[in-house]
Amino acid sequence: MRCHICGSSMTPIVTDLPFKIHKSTIAILKNLPVLQCEGCTEYLLDDPVMQQVDEILKKVNSAAELEVIRYAA
Repeated sequence: MRCHICGSSMTPIVTDLPFKIHKSTIAILKNLPVLQCEGCTEYLLDDPVMQQVDEILKKVNSAAELEVIRYAA
């Protein structure tokens, strides 16, 4: 797969990513499988991963300022 920004190759990696849930709530998903560009470090989530991320983020406590959640496929 090629990066839609710079055209470089995308490599599968496992990383940690932050998601802003509400005005003052951030969730960090650890060990998240993504495709990362070798050129510009842009990243993509495959559709099945994004669906699971959506389900995980729906359960985040919006009263918390920060939640760290381990992604499990």
